[in-house]
Amino acid sequence: MATPDTFDIAAPRSRKSAERREAIMRAAVEIINARSYALATMTEIAASLDLRDAALYYYFPGKQALAYACHARSLELFEQLLRRADRTGADGLDKVRRFIRGMLEDADAHGPQLYFGDYSYLADTERAHIGAWGERLTAMLEQFLVDGIADGSVVACEPPVVVQLLLGMLIWLAKWVPGIPGMTVERLMAAIGLASLDGLDAARR
Repeated sequence: MATPDTFDIAAPRSRKSAERREAIMRAAVEIINARSYALATMTEIAASLDLRDAALYYYFPGKQALAYACHARSLELFEQLLRRADRTGADGLDKVRRFIRGMLEDADAHGPQLYFGDYSYLADTERAHIGAWGERLTAMLEQFLVDGIADGSVVACEPPVVVQLLLGMLIWLAKWVPGIPGMTVERLMAAIGLASLDGLDAARR
């Protein structure tokens, strides 16, 4: 059984292998999101890529290990978006705006991830790793709001509650938007502005 400490070390390292591994994870995420972990099968994931089952087992020892890698990759992408927003944002509210736009652009380009979804089916060590990582990333997003309250760009609010509302909205949008013809990131940002960001904007009070 792969663990958080050993799985990536054992993964194939060539560029071609890395690209194939990434493609397998993208396919797995799509199928898990559409059908659930319980109903997704290695055979179905392989078939979606025109591969034999054996090709998947070369990269991942089983479905649970593949799902763990998908969760880890999703959180890795989430963290990259947070850090980019933190580097480029002018104030707390601007960091939140940039992060939300980054999430929407990533979903538009790559579809939904496994951000903060159910991971109860993972092994104990894997659950602990994903859970701790998710808590750290949630705290980073909460800090954007705390910073915004301090710099005057965000109204007084409860950052943990607001963050949970934002995450729920973004995760749902990532799954809903691909099926809506003509939907764009700009239209979504405008709607999110009206529904939530304007309410956080201290300048509008």
